[in-house]
Amino acid sequence: MNRSNPAISGRSNGGADFLQLDPSEAPPGGLADWLTDRLRTAISTGHLPVGTRLPSTRTLATDLGLSRGVVTESYQRLTEDGHVSAHGRRGTIVMGSATVRTRLRTRPRPPSVPPDEEVLGTTSCRAADLDDEIFDNLRAVPARIDLTPGVPDLAAFPRGAWLRAERAVLADLKSAEFGYGDPAGTPTLRRAVAAWLAQYRGIAADPDDLIIVAGVAQAIGLVAQMLDRHGIHEIAVEDPGSLGSRQHLQNWGMRTPPIPVDDRGLQVDVLRNSGAGAVMVTPAHHFPTGVVLDGERRRELIEWAKDGGLVIEDDYDAEHRYDRPPVPALRAMLPDQVIYAGSVSKLLAPALRIGWMLAPPQYKDELIARKRLADLGNAGLPQLTLAALMESGELERQLRFLRRRHRTRRDAMVNAIRNHLPTATIHGAAAGLHLTITLTKGDDTALAAAALEAGVKAHPLSWHCQLPHPPGLVLGYAARTPTEITEAIATIAKVS
Repeated sequence: MNRSNPAISGRSNGGADFLQLDPSEAPPGGLADWLTDRLRTAISTGHLPVGTRLPSTRTLATDLGLSRGVVTESYQRLTEDGHVSAHGRRGTIVMGSATVRTRLRTRPRPPSVPPDEEVLGTTSCRAADLDDEIFDNLRAVPARIDLTPGVPDLAAFPRGAWLRAERAVLADLKSAEFGYGDPAGTPTLRRAVAAWLAQYRGIAADPDDLIIVAGVAQAIGLVAQMLDRHGIHEIAVEDPGSLGSRQHLQNWGMRTPPIPVDDRGLQVDVLRNSGAGAVMVTPAHHFPTGVVLDGERRRELIEWAKDGGLVIEDDYDAEHRYDRPPVPALRAMLPDQVIYAGSVSKLLAPALRIGWMLAPPQYKDELIARKRLADLGNAGLPQLTLAALMESGELERQLRFLRRRHRTRRDAMVNAIRNHLPTATIHGAAAGLHLTITLTKGDDTALAAAALEAGVKAHPLSWHCQLPHPPGLVLGYAARTPTEITEAIATIAKVS
């Protein structure tokens, strides 16, 4: 049977509600080409967003009055192109990889560099040139080895300990405690977090001053909304610095002027000259370079804050350290001018959506009010379970376990880079869940796109830059085995 001829099937071909597909539009003998092109166009234009499940081949073939083989062939072509992926009983899911790879290959010229004076060996990327969906789109693209930074070892989640703690909580929980709770968080978790911060971050915090939030991302949003109401419409950010954090700030209308970061951390003199009234920093482990804000720069930042500046401290990856002593939080040194935020996303799992915030007294009540309006407070049961893990010592044991595991994977990545990318410079090896490498030349977005085509996913460093900066890659290692890490770096070297 000629599967490209709908008339032979004996079924009607009046078209389908899905995308208003009409086989009569197809050229003779070209049904598979026509259907593939229509679906590919719908994916690229957003009519089929990332995550959409396509109709089954049998259902779509019946609706269109076509042979099932035509639809199967079309889906297979889209799979080979990376547009869709088959997920068993979940069906065929839109991945949108063509759009992501196109954006990866696009390297916007920084506004500070005229077309005829491009800086040799540097790249830059503006947040405005990367839409807010870029992380979600890239996350959805299948890759043989995923080196996305910021992803913890999800396979190491302590399921047994969590279940035991949850059972214990449920056994003792009073009926009234299943109702709406304090929007600032359960008192039990706030006490546990206060003890954790005192032990691991050197912060003396009253539990009543803590606000439990849905991760650092929500803390950023609440702070931005509050500052906007107080007439502050600009929060300076580190450069390089997290594109994700920058996008959260900009989502709430904040301007994000870049302040350069060097091997000693944030350049406070540039911050002072910028005139910004607030700054967001990652002083314990800078993202993405891993630099620690040194003592002199800390003193300069404290003096800047004492003169009226506000510091938003994202305590990123603070507990994950291997070859250096602990670094105290800025909040421990200047509580009245620092809004502090942390979470368990990198220690346990982002899926928990549990973080915390400490604000100066003049901001606390307003932030709690905004948290109440946002979601009435985090879910109570996960808060109580996390508190039980903290109080029992299980979270501390998990941290020690992860440090050993991460150190092995970090070492594997360092060795692989030295063997396969000997001209690359490694940054941030002493702590964290990722490494950054800088390269002597080239276009890091093109390199990331080529690596993705070869099955390895990583972030180009230029995504996280607003100012000109040497090209590079940001490479997460926490979620991959040493063998996978070595293979991934070898693959990147082959396509570079």
